[in-house]
Amino acid sequence: MVSRVIPVDDFDLVIFGGTGDLAQRKILPGLYRRFCSGQMPESARIIGAARADLDSNGWRDMVRASIAEFSSVNRCDDARIDAFLMRLEYVSVDARGENGWKELARLVRKDIVHAFYFSVSPSLFGDLADRLYLHKIGNSDSRIVVEKPFGRDLKSAKELNATLAKHFDETQIYRIDHYLGKETVQNLMAVRFGNILFEPLWNSQYVDHIQITVAETVGVGGRGEYYDKSGAMRDMVQNHLMQLLCLIAMEPPSRFEPDEVRDEKLKVIRALEPVDPHHIVRGQYGPTDEKPDYREDVGDARSRTESFIALRTHISNWRWAGTPFYLRTGKKLKARTSEIVVVFKDAPHSIFGPEAGTHSNILRIRLQPNEGMTLGVTIKEPGPGGMRLLDVPLDMSFAETLGDDIADIPDAYERLIMDVIRGNQTLFMRGDEVEAAWAWTDPIIEGWERRHDVPKPYDVGSTGPEDALMMMHRDGRRWREIKE
Repeated sequence: MVSRVIPVDDFDLVIFGGTGDLAQRKILPGLYRRFCSGQMPESARIIGAARADLDSNGWRDMVRASIAEFSSVNRCDDARIDAFLMRLEYVSVDARGENGWKELARLVRKDIVHAFYFSVSPSLFGDLADRLYLHKIGNSDSRIVVEKPFGRDLKSAKELNATLAKHFDETQIYRIDHYLGKETVQNLMAVRFGNILFEPLWNSQYVDHIQITVAETVGVGGRGEYYDKSGAMRDMVQNHLMQLLCLIAMEPPSRFEPDEVRDEKLKVIRALEPVDPHHIVRGQYGPTDEKPDYREDVGDARSRTESFIALRTHISNWRWAGTPFYLRTGKKLKARTSEIVVVFKDAPHSIFGPEAGTHSNILRIRLQPNEGMTLGVTIKEPGPGGMRLLDVPLDMSFAETLGDDIADIPDAYERLIMDVIRGNQTLFMRGDEVEAAWAWTDPIIEGWERRHDVPKPYDVGSTGPEDALMMMHRDGRRWREIKE
């Protein structure tokens, strides 16, 4: 089964921060894969823009090395790479000065799709937007792509929105969250709204609770200074987990179109109840014999920033009244995994007696690694000896289902960048979504800062603080095991 590749219109894509880590690891190798798949028009061009004093050939050499390191080996033949690199140009620009802007204006062609990827610090968003406008590089059909963090609270998010709105309409702004570009996340909407099997059961009458887990095995790495000012709540819950929560909980949109989908997501965020302090657990990973703890990693022996958070929240609407949503994310945990788990209620009456045990239907949606979905179904255990029940999975793993074609499925950045070129905002956050998410998040953060809460320590390679397990235990539930 080979996926159908739909070419996009001719475009110029300018990557501000083109020499940076994100561009080299994700954006440019992803564009190379789209080129290899035949999705990029012959005349499309990619223009790198950064402070580094390079020429186009120097940047091409840098991109060649990135493709070799971060793209599939079987795609790295010299002829393909050479053909892709010929589409690349580079300009040294000063985001807060005038250097390089005239040359950039000369390179960007007229009357085609223009996309400007702000792969830079949010502090430079306004400067870049101003200079694109002053030098008349953008036009009324230009698209700008901005990376998180989009603000660190409601006030700063509003200021950023206002800054970009000075020169660009909301329909031109693409706030990217790579989680929304994952194949399984989009399949979630197909499963919900394309199958009569699930949608009638997708409510508090049949769903006991929902868990969303994003677990990482890495620590803060070289991001210590940024992360210690952010923490797991700002870095992960306010954006990634919030978006997953919206997709799992939203009402069916009238049509699968950008604003219809985002309207329903916004309703979910605005219906979120405040979180009780007793239903929040924050943690920091501790030291091991070989590796330092969180405070050593960030260089602050008194840091109270969380590297782990677990919380319970509710959505105040008819569909989900009384159904708890448990969110959990952390660093240096037992395994790297991202998943959404929908736990359905038990059958109201068991005809098989207590010896059959308790069994639940569980839908597990795996975002990474090994994207796919598993539905747990109760059957009779084979063999003699009476009616003994057993839970077995109905498994839909993309790797097993698609076989060799799995290599042709675009990764999140590839898909989202092509959506930018097409002008499709469905998988991007709207300004009012971002502000609503911060309006819910800010009081939670202000609450623990006011209480001077100290994060609970947890062991590297564990599932987080014991308090997170106890929070679920008090509710008579258990977290799904974190495992590969």
